[in-house]
Amino acid sequence: MKCIILAGGKGSRLSELTKSIPKPMVTINNKPIIFHIMAHYRKYGIKDFIIAAGYKKKIIKNYLKKNFYDWNVTIVDTGLKTMTGGRLKRLEKYINKNEDFMFTYGDGVSNVNIKKLLNFHYKEKKILTVTAVHPPARFGEIVLNKNLVKSFKEKPQVKNGWINGGFFVSNYKFFKFIKNDKDILEKDPLENLCKKKQLAAYKHDGFWKCMDTIRDRDVLREIYKKNENLYKL
Repeated sequence: MKCIILAGGKGSRLSELTKSIPKPMVTINNKPIIFHIMAHYRKYGIKDFIIAAGYKKKIIKNYLKKNFYDWNVTIVDTGLKTMTGGRLKRLEKYINKNEDFMFTYGDGVSNVNIKKLLNFHYKEKKILTVTAVHPPARFGEIVLNKNLVKSFKEKPQVKNGWINGGFFVSNYKFFKFIKNDKDILEKDPLENLCKKKQLAAYKHDGFWKCMDTIRDRDVLREIYKKNENLYKL
């Protein structure tokens, strides 16, 4: 099964680092975040990757030129201004019409069980499955009992809501829902799929984090520092 990594955006919210490198190449414990994403898939036997590149694509290409074990990597220039849906659409010709495929963002890591995610997708028999995760809270949570603080938690994970965590499994039919380069994946394509009742959600309660800011990167570095042997390939 092929896995597409959306890695062509400018990463403007992380501009302190992305002026010189693309966001997927920001390092977490001496390895780019794109490596951690791909290594996670490889743990579950997924080794055919298509990188939807764009901004500073040569840096990604030069890094992935190296021999990464038995990974099969294809890097495709999907344009500088192409939106997320458009990047996926440009890769349609790389996917066989009779096969499902996986795709995710180049800035989010997780310990989602890929095997269970795939089994869920096959069981639900929908065009697309998205991994739903709990969003991290932006501010500290204070639980009060009258005027007394009963509980204080520094930016706890929100347990009541779900957000798009990436790590998608898709049928080839999904390409029909994307029109052109201007299509943002999270708008018309996914919204129209919802209307057709063809979007399933695999609920993941475990670790997930998106790298949007310097602080996110620093937090991830601490997490991976404690798990240095996470990917022994």
